[in-house]
Amino acid sequence: MKTNIHNRYAAWVCTAIFSLLSACSGFTDVDLPSSQLTATAVFEDKTTATAAMLDIYSKIRDKGLLTGYNSGLSCQLGLYADELTYYGNTGASQANFYNNTLLQTNAALNELWNSSYNQIYASNAVIEGVNASTALASADKQQLLGEALFVRALIHFYLVNTFGAIPYLTTTDYKSNSKVSRTTEKLVYEQIKKDLELAVDLLPKTYAASDRTRPNKFAAKAVLSRVYLYMQLWEEASDAASAVLNQTDLYSWPSSLNTIFENQSLATIWQFSPALNGANTYEGNIFIFLQGPPPSVAISQDLLNTFSSDDLRKAQWLKTVSNGSSAWVHAYKYKRQSNTGTSVEYSVILRLAEQYLIRAESRAHTGDLIGAKQDLNMTRNLAGLNNTSAVSAEEILQEVMMERRKELFTEFGHRFFDLKRTGSIDEILVKTKPQWNTTDKLLPIPESELLLNPNLNPQNEGY
Repeated sequence: MKTNIHNRYAAWVCTAIFSLLSACSGFTDVDLPSSQLTATAVFEDKTTATAAMLDIYSKIRDKGLLTGYNSGLSCQLGLYADELTYYGNTGASQANFYNNTLLQTNAALNELWNSSYNQIYASNAVIEGVNASTALASADKQQLLGEALFVRALIHFYLVNTFGAIPYLTTTDYKSNSKVSRTTEKLVYEQIKKDLELAVDLLPKTYAASDRTRPNKFAAKAVLSRVYLYMQLWEEASDAASAVLNQTDLYSWPSSLNTIFENQSLATIWQFSPALNGANTYEGNIFIFLQGPPPSVAISQDLLNTFSSDDLRKAQWLKTVSNGSSAWVHAYKYKRQSNTGTSVEYSVILRLAEQYLIRAESRAHTGDLIGAKQDLNMTRNLAGLNNTSAVSAEEILQEVMMERRKELFTEFGHRFFDLKRTGSIDEILVKTKPQWNTTDKLLPIPESELLLNPNLNPQNEGY
């Protein structure tokens, strides 16, 4: 079965969602029964319905926009913007991201698009199955619906920021999906907001999994604060971030940079567990190298230059590798490359630092400059830096953007998205990216999708 949104899906949800469930992942604590399950049966039982949702998380972790592999946004958009330098094979798709020479036939783009819409399809299947269920308890239905809506909104959020106008799919119906048109960015954002607000209402405060691998109410609230920020709804963004930061019984600010990406960190809002017991993150594998020159990617000199010598992030989140005559620097947020017997690091998707920076930016826009500086100082002080000397709103906003660059580097494309949403992408990247064009702020829609469904035309400008 082909993997784009236009393909004819099998009648049973288990065929689409559960093909890999027989091998339990870090998200899946139970196997499905060995007998074949119909779609109806899956959602009449809490165990199998939960397994369906957990399988979606394992697929997001392993493939698509949010995977920690080098095919995910952390690496690809780090190369596409100005966070990473590429040292690998010049014929690889990563070289096209780094050189800003992407074509609509690029296989990596096709993978990002197809994986994303498969994950959205699976979320819609959970929503439809749970809504139709007559056996699930009300609390279980709310939990699963909230999680599926959260995932649907999150994947659409990354798609719209990567590709621009996209289809917003809310059904598993093949006929409607095969003819779908692209939705304007404004309307996509409105639907994302609607899904997240409903998820906030449905999800409980407590985590369904103690390791925070299943989102709770405040994970949905954290993404919602980001969505409000991107929509320039400053008051709403500030309030949503505050709702997360005020949960001091769930979350606490770390005392050390080195503990933030460990799997027990109370600064984590939502994370992915590794696929195997004892394994650690894909990010550790792709970013860490032990000898030079780097086999694939390293931190760009431009990013390295933003860290002052007294910034602890330079010492603790970056690591230099030398061959005696040359030196390179790799990301060192995640510090484990190999199996440690017991998993130590999970892939952190949402964490407190972003919420402080969202609130700082929002407060600066609304005139609460004292509050904005207090929030900005949270990440600065943890990094060993003095309080900000910024005074005006404009100065504070400039420092917030610099702080976001140093705090959130190599985390799912924050830098690229920040440059886009603030309108500074051309001014900044033209200085460091010789082949940068203003139309590069959107990636091309895969050509194969346009051929299958002409309603997705026109192609993004410049491709």
